[in-house]
Order: sequence, then structure tokens, then C-alpha cells
Amino acid sequence: MDNTTDSTWDSLPVKLNEGILQTLEELKFTHMTPVQSACIPLFMSNKDVAAEAVTGSGKTLAFVIPIIELLLKREEKLKKMQEVEAGQSTTESDLKQSVNVVFCCFRQILLIGGTNPIEDVEKFKDQGANIVIATPGRLEDMFRRKADGLDLASAADRLLDMGFEASLNTILSYLPKQRRTGLFSATQTQELEKLVRAGLRNPVRITVKEKGVAATAIQKTPARLSNYYTICKSEDKFNNLVAFLRQHKHEKQLVFFSTCACVEYYGRALETLVKKVTVHCIHGKMKHKRNKIFADFRALKSGILVCTDVMARGIDIPDVNWVLQYDPPSSASAFVHRCGRTARIGNQGNALVFLLPMEETYVNFLSINQKCPLQKMPPIGDVVDVLPKVKAMSLADRAMFDRGMRAFVSYVQAYAKHECSLIFRIKDLDFASLARGFALLRLPKMPELRGKTFPDFTETTVDTETIRYKDKNREKQRRKMLQEKDKTPLPKKNFTKNKAWSKQKNKKERRKKMSAKRKHDEGSDVDDEDMNELLNDTRLLKKLKKGQISEEDFEKQITSGPKSKHKTDGPSHGSSDEA
Repeated sequence: MDNTTDSTWDSLPVKLNEGILQTLEELKFTHMTPVQSACIPLFMSNKDVAAEAVTGSGKTLAFVIPIIELLLKREEKLKKMQEVEAGQSTTESDLKQSVNVVFCCFRQILLIGGTNPIEDVEKFKDQGANIVIATPGRLEDMFRRKADGLDLASAADRLLDMGFEASLNTILSYLPKQRRTGLFSATQTQELEKLVRAGLRNPVRITVKEKGVAATAIQKTPARLSNYYTICKSEDKFNNLVAFLRQHKHEKQLVFFSTCACVEYYGRALETLVKKVTVHCIHGKMKHKRNKIFADFRALKSGILVCTDVMARGIDIPDVNWVLQYDPPSSASAFVHRCGRTARIGNQGNALVFLLPMEETYVNFLSINQKCPLQKMPPIGDVVDVLPKVKAMSLADRAMFDRGMRAFVSYVQAYAKHECSLIFRIKDLDFASLARGFALLRLPKMPELRGKTFPDFTETTVDTETIRYKDKNREKQRRKMLQEKDKTPLPKKNFTKNKAWSKQKNKKERRKKMSAKRKHDEGSDVDDEDMNELLNDTRLLKKLKKGQISEEDFEKQITSGPKSKHKTDGPSHGSSDEA
């Protein structure tokens, strides 16, 4: 696929509105891309379309232009409330924001998570909308709000790439049978194929291939993308990243991490370590800050955007030179979407993923599973050890120390949930090397490290409890909490030797539930009173585990509760031994 075809917008079978043609000219879109040339005539002739084309190939305009054209050609003026002409749903909130801008000439509403749904209802009732742009969860919620005086299910013509099967099926059930539906994606997964079968009527399938790529091996990344990988140990990974970023200061780069906590931690470190470069951070928990940060980074000629997969899909940032994947994404399709933030609309671009030695098999997996070939990058030069500086930052500010601990824990948890569990195995992680790579002052307390020793990791000699927050108000609050903690005596707890307290309670709770289930399955004569008391004991155990009641209160309530009727073949449910 070249970035454009020889076809101009005037060559379409149906002439576009003059306003649309003028806007396209102002945006310097003189010729159609292949996906636009293939899809727009089909939409205009009332066909459903399922299109697959690489990232950055112009899919958004392929459905936006027909929507606007159809709205402009309506003979009757659209009613404020009753006529929603186009509904559009995608997986990422930030993509909604960019499409929202394109539709600015119509009355529209943007429905995404992170906002108050009641406010959205009132806004829709007050202002109405002809176009709804939404995330699946919020759109499903709005369809269900008839009790609030909202009837959103009157009409909808466009439904874009989802991935939320349950929400989609619910949404489709609300939509009229006479509709036009389009599905666009860079990767056609099994879930999307199910959606095609469930929501589209005899769709025309469009697959736009990269020029020069064999039909039997459809490459899912742009042909002008140079895709690399590099292998380095956990403790050397961040040093390599910093060296690379320092060598590419005058370029525009996206750096992907696996978790929000890692973005917060490493983003702050990069702000200090990579001088004279603008560093922005974006992740999914920045609900109201993301739009401004995104706009600021788009306007930069060079800079670094540290982000999670919230920036992986559908986001158009001009002139991105490098996409760096510090952590491989949890799903293989996300790898393709991340890479697609560069080499867009025929431009050149580069991508690099950092892999640990035991993860190198991932390269072959991507080549086979995602039709995404990678080439090995020569070792990065001029690598220096910046980890002591990161440690110094943690010693100077407790906020940085906290970020490091949270980042480490979140990384391990994300690694354990990786989709490619045969390649990314938590048992293969060298926790000592990993902790050194995170520049930790000490190891956090977490289940994955319990009962293990790490002689290769040297903890700081500084008492980490003495590390202060730079923010004086925050430090004052911490001191106050510590003083209150010292004054409050801890309740006496009876621990079983060599067993975690939580495991003791969990085991007893499971035993109670299994006993009750077994008696129920065998037609036991346990009556309602016995069962109610058993359920009450279980509730008390949960309260005890959550710290809502003390050990003493727990014992009192267990022993003083209503005694069950003792069976000759059943346990005594009110006994303290069962607690």
C-alpha cells in the first residue's frame, strides 16, 4: 500500500459536499488512501463494511466522510433529541477526542469514562445530539437510562472497532435493524470476527495490503516502518533506554511502559536524566489532564511522551520518529497498534522493543502470530550507569521512593498476567536484577517475594522510614499519622507457627464453605437455621480479615451468637474452633 492512490476526491461516484471538499483541501488531503478509495463508495451505496488496514492508513476519514455526507444530504432537518443519525464506538477515550474534533460542525456528544453519567444524561436531554461518539461501557449505560428520561436507541448508523463483546451485543440489541455499520481495525481478532457476524449484514470485506508483501503473509505494520528489538538484562534496561533517548534528543519519541505506576516513576526519572528535552507523561488514571498533555505533545517538534497503552490505538501524532516499547504489551495485537503511532500515511518511522534474554522467543512469536517481522538492533553505544542518580532521587524525596516501590509491584503483577504466558513467565524473572534495574533502595513486601532471599540485591543502609517528602504538607501529614499509629496499641493476634495469618483464615473459611456445599449436594438435613449461622460466621470472618472488627469482637460474636441445633452427624457451627 502506498500512502495515497491516484484517485482524487472528485473521482468518487457520488460528488461530495463542497464544504467537505474545501476542508480536505485545507488539510492538504488531495488524494484518497486505498482504504478510503475502497470504503467510501460502499458506505455511500448503503453497504456494511468490515475493513482491515494497517495503522496510519487513513481509516478514520474512510467512515467520517460518509457520516458527514449523509447528514448533510438529509432533506428533513434533524430533530434535537429524537434523531441520533450516527453512533460511533471505539476502545480508547483519546481516539474519541480526536474524532470529536472532526465532527465539530454537527451537534454531537462525547460519552467516555471518567465523567459523571448523570451529567451526560442532562447534557443530552438539554442539547441533544445528531452524532454520538462513545466508549462501549458508557454507551451501553446510556442506552439503559430510559428511567432517567433518556431514549438514545432511536437510531444509529455507524459502529466502529470495539473489542468489548458483551457490551457490543447489548448495544446492537438497541440499534435499529435498518442501519449501516462499519468496522475498521488494523488487526482482525477472533472477537472482532464475532462482531462482524453478529452486527453486520452481509458486509463487504476490505483488506488493504502493504505494497510488495505477499498475499499469503499480510504484514500488519506499515511497510515504511523499521521494526527493531534489542536484548538486555533487567539491570541494564533503563541505562540503555536513557542512552538511546540522549542520542535522539532532536526527535519525537513515544516510550511505552506496562503500568501507570511505571510511567509515573520512570517519567520523573527521565525528566531529570535527559536534559534539554520536554518530557510528558500520560496514562489511564489521568482522566482530566490527558487532553491538554496530548495536545501539548502533538504541537512539539521534538520531545518524549512516556505512556501506557492508553496511547496505543487510534491516536494520530504527527512526525513521531521512534516508538520505544520498554515493556512488551500484554497482548500481541497491542504491539502492532503501538508501532502504528509512527510511519503513518506513508511516512518513515522506527520502532524498538526492549527484551530480556529469556524473552527473545517473542520475536518469532510476533513474526508468526502478528505477521510483524523484527530485526535485531546493534548494541546501543555510550551507555552509562544512571541508576545511582535514580536512587539519589528516591533518598531525597519520599514521593519518588514510593513511586519506585509501586512501579516494581505493578510491573511484577502485569508480568504475571501477560497474554503470552509461555514466553513471559514470572518464574523466570531474576527479582534481584529486576530490583537493581528499578533502582530500588529496598525490596517491597509482596506475595511473589515471600520466603525468598536475594543475596545479589544489596539494600540501602539508610532507614527508609526516615526519608522525607519534599512536599512539606505531605510530610507533616505523614508524621501525624505515624504518631497516631504509635499511640494506638495493636490488637493481639494468635498466629499459627510458620503460616500466614491470612492463609489460616482463608483455609477455615474455605473449609466451612466446602462443608456446606457437600451437605447440600448430598441432600443433608442441615436446616435453614444452621445455614444462616454458617453464613453469619463467614461474614464475621470477612470483617475480621478487612480489619473492620478486632479478634476480641470476632470471638465474642462467634460464641455469643444463636446456637445451632446439634446434629449427630453434623458439626457444631457455633463453636469457636471453627473460627
